[in-house]
Amino acid sequence: MKFILQISKFITAFGIAAGVALAFINVIARYIFESSLSWASELTIYLFLWSLFFGAVYCFKKDAHIAVDVFTQKAPPKLYKILNILTLLVSLIYVVAIAYYGYKYVLLYIDLGEVSVDLDIPLWIPYVAVPISFAFSAIVLIDKIIEIIKTPPEKLKRKDEASMILEELGEERFIKEIEKKTGGML
Repeated sequence: MKFILQISKFITAFGIAAGVALAFINVIARYIFESSLSWASELTIYLFLWSLFFGAVYCFKKDAHIAVDVFTQKAPPKLYKILNILTLLVSLIYVVAIAYYGYKYVLLYIDLGEVSVDLDIPLWIPYVAVPISFAFSAIVLIDKIIEIIKTPPEKLKRKDEASMILEELGEERFIKEIEKKTGGML
């Protein structure tokens, strides 16, 4: 599991950093030297797409995806556990389907031998991010389902966005930040 999360974090960070740097270089080249890199926008798109898909893997682990949890936060512990498992199972079915059909799509592009317009690379290379990242997401979801099944309902952590921010920053540091930004008016 650690390996999958480390790879996902690395690809996400690298893709964003490289994409932003490449886009910046291309803008500078276009406006200062009046000549842009013809392949830069295509590569930037691919870098951002890889970042998006592998960032989603990490978000599954950290419960950072958008969720409507008004009902589940108010549910009794046993019902909360059941609803969490059902939600994760639906998500698992979805990501497995996308991984499978993404894999079939990559195989199609390998058979067709299609290449990208500007980079002139086989199109299956940028598209392989879909089946790999969704397979990684499936592994993370299976791990989360097992973790929830093993945990007694009363011990499951109910996290909302505000408590996650407070936990991440530390409550005292968060309050100091708020006071600093508001001039102590809160």
